[in-house]
Amino acid sequence: MKPLFIFLLGCCPLLLPAQTGIDFNTFFYDQTLRIDYYHTGNATEEFLSLDRLYSQGIWAGYRGNLIQNYDMGKYSAKVYDLASNTLIFSTGYSTTFSEYQTTGPALSGVRRTYHETVLIPRPKNKFLFVIEKRDAYNLLSPVYQQVIDPNDYHIIAEAQKRSPDEITVVEKNGDPHTSVDLVIIGEGYAEGEQKTFKKDLEYFTGVFFSIEPYTSQRKKFNITGIYTPSGENGTDEPRQGRFRNTVLGSSFNTFDSDRYLLADDNKTLRDIAAQVPYDAVLVMVNLDRYGGGGIFNWQTVFATGSPQRDYVFLHEFGHAFAGLGDEYYTSSVSYENFYPAGIEPTDPNVTALLDPQNLKWKDLVSPGITIPTDWGKPIFDSLNHALSLLTKEKTDALQVLKKSDAFSGAISGIENNFDNRILSLRAQIDSFLFNHPLKGKIGAFEGAGYQSEGLYRPTVNSMMHRFDPGRRSFEAVNERAIRKMIDFYTEEKTK
Repeated sequence: MKPLFIFLLGCCPLLLPAQTGIDFNTFFYDQTLRIDYYHTGNATEEFLSLDRLYSQGIWAGYRGNLIQNYDMGKYSAKVYDLASNTLIFSTGYSTTFSEYQTTGPALSGVRRTYHETVLIPRPKNKFLFVIEKRDAYNLLSPVYQQVIDPNDYHIIAEAQKRSPDEITVVEKNGDPHTSVDLVIIGEGYAEGEQKTFKKDLEYFTGVFFSIEPYTSQRKKFNITGIYTPSGENGTDEPRQGRFRNTVLGSSFNTFDSDRYLLADDNKTLRDIAAQVPYDAVLVMVNLDRYGGGGIFNWQTVFATGSPQRDYVFLHEFGHAFAGLGDEYYTSSVSYENFYPAGIEPTDPNVTALLDPQNLKWKDLVSPGITIPTDWGKPIFDSLNHALSLLTKEKTDALQVLKKSDAFSGAISGIENNFDNRILSLRAQIDSFLFNHPLKGKIGAFEGAGYQSEGLYRPTVNSMMHRFDPGRRSFEAVNERAIRKMIDFYTEEKTK
């Protein structure tokens, strides 16, 4: 089977009819077809080329929902039955490459290549496989297409069981076809650390079901853990000069953001996950440090040991499972123009408020709340500005002291003084949000999606903004988005 290379600007939209109510048994086997491909490019160009096809275990998705009912993800993969000229499957997703395109190196022309995967139910007959991408206006158009024969003998159909791996069923509540199937893969657990892996697995399962809507929807989830030994424990920390031999090649400092942790070895990740039915894959990294990452319908990655590990886990899964956007805007990121001005984001919890009368969550707005919502933003911004200045002042002062060969006691004393002042400012910022008079109210609060102006979030604070230990909540808009995805993967609608 020959791969087809298609340049982004050279594609024309396909005019084929979309169908609803697709009969699974007419078009598909109860198997998964894994389509692996390479994605290369920079900010202005991209190339996609087919790698390999795999016939794997049962299709984990709900067979009654074959066409996506959500308008999220930078990309959309579509399957057209050639004999009937019918759209029989679609799924939206984002990728590491799509984020890379918004970074400085990509904007300066540096090309990078990523390995990516799309999972589809295995069709019975020849089909046209199409990948579409959103442009600056969030409109989809094809960037890749390939006719595939699902009965081609070149499709790899080897057994998925990997001898060193150990599979642990943590939560089993139903048939994979009518459940949300999560697989949690251990990363950076060395030989002999199975007990540590299982302890962490049980802990984060408990965290997951401690918050709505997961608590009330517990019976709709299956959770499986896979222990796969790494050569060393931990993960790569490039800025600290620490590198570890791990099975998934995970690393902090993605896009030069020190806290951004992702797993780069997509092929190995998919090989490990394929041992069980799964709708979403999570990577649990064995390290006592703050950090993680989540990309919609792609992967959730989280470190196990920091004081804010619960928040990181839940926050990043919110990105990956429900397409939730970041509601914060005061922390630095490596993206440039991640949300184009004047375009409504696809994220269910971020809006450009282009039409205030038709706010995307207007049915949830609290009584008496005005749109946009005044929340004392100048006070919050001034506190964060002061924190930024104080943090820089600390860095500069310590550099001067170290260059002057000041004795360690003096340096330590000055550092502690700065740390205490920084902690005090952070406490004021937390108090402003956590004790805000509009806490829990739904409105349109300016400041979201890494931008201080022009983007709005639904609440003063939520799990997608800042961790409030006294109110562990996604809040109503985000909860609804999560419930919608639970509905998509299960037979029964949530209440």
